[in-house]
Amino acid sequence: MAKHELLNNITHQDLRVLSRFGREYGDNVGMVTAFPTEFAELQREYPIFLRKDPREGQWQAVALLGFETHENLFVQEGRWNAAYLPGAIAKGPFLIGFQEQRIDGELRREPVIHVDVEHPRVSRSEGEPVFLPHGGNSPYLEHISNVLRGLRDGLEAAPAMYAAYDALGLIQPMNLELQLDAQHRVSLAGLYGIDRDRLAALDAEQLHSLHRSGYLEGVYLLLSSLHNLRRLMAEKQRRLRLAEAA
Repeated sequence: MAKHELLNNITHQDLRVLSRFGREYGDNVGMVTAFPTEFAELQREYPIFLRKDPREGQWQAVALLGFETHENLFVQEGRWNAAYLPGAIAKGPFLIGFQEQRIDGELRREPVIHVDVEHPRVSRSEGEPVFLPHGGNSPYLEHISNVLRGLRDGLEAAPAMYAAYDALGLIQPMNLELQLDAQHRVSLAGLYGIDRDRLAALDAEQLHSLHRSGYLEGVYLLLSSLHNLRRLMAEKQRRLRLAEAA
């Protein structure tokens, strides 16, 4: 059960974070939330789709990691086999919270880092140190701060971006039926992507509106990410062959 604490260099002086990957760390997930601020990196290695958040009913982007709910084809023997680690994974046990602080006489809600001390990656004996011996932030914590900042910015930008796509009719359902080999077939439902025909039919004013808002690049990044389905299928096929040989 999660136990979130405001991160500080006294209580958490000897806190460390394990950098291995596996089922025991909660990495056995078929997809993770993706954020617009990382689309450029994600699209090089992961298929990115849109879907409706089952709780809020809002659009969200997801990076596909496998073809089953608990299948992560990027994890093998404790390693993550991709050059870019999705922010939702990279953040590990950390998250952004808010704390009221008085700045220049004004009370403001400022973002602060919290840590889940019950997270399976948290350790006191091994892993990446969060703080330096004399209390300063370690390079690892500086990296985490950048990751969290990017996730926060992406979370803030996403609703308006996806609403703009939806208003222009660019979002279409993609019910994927993939034949892996003679015996294995996978079906992915509930995922959405960009409608290429609708995109091609947009007029100059609509395209300029997307460009002016900074949303047009995201359309093309989402589309270009889909070529990574072949990579994911190839890895699934490889593992099926290994399982059959065993």
